[in-house]
Amino acid sequence: MTTIKVVSDSTPLIALARINRFDLLQELFGEIAIPPAVYAEVVTASKGRAGSEELKNADWIHCCQVSNSDLVTFLKISLDDGEAEAIALAKEIDADLLLIDDGDGRYIAESVNIGLTGTVGLLLRYYQGHPQNGKKALDELLAQGFRLSKTIYAKIVEQMQ
Repeated sequence: MTTIKVVSDSTPLIALARINRFDLLQELFGEIAIPPAVYAEVVTASKGRAGSEELKNADWIHCCQVSNSDLVTFLKISLDDGEAEAIALAKEIDADLLLIDDGDGRYIAESVNIGLTGTVGLLLRYYQGHPQNGKKALDELLAQGFRLSKTIYAKIVEQMQ
């Protein structure tokens, strides 16, 4: 496994925990960095909900302080705290990949050349060559309220082949 620098926003962590697939992150990347706002969102603000215990117990996820507070303040004009800090941290550590689902956050990350993927992209990576297991994971995600068009769903399942 090639080591790449990965930063995560809260949504992929919570979504994968909801479908009991949190550990696939460690299998895919080994280690992940998150900013304090993401930790607070998942562990403190969501205590007892999906992702809280998983993140608290994940010694392979490292909370890293963001030093560029001006960038975070600027990003908070359009984004929530977790997304703003995740993008700033990804930029600071020159991350290879940012895990983020929010459309506005993805747009901003792409505009500053940060590579990204979301929850569905993670499932696609993980279940490549195992479409039945991948389809099951996608179905569980949708059952948890995750929104995905039928067209995108079909394309993802096809790409898992």
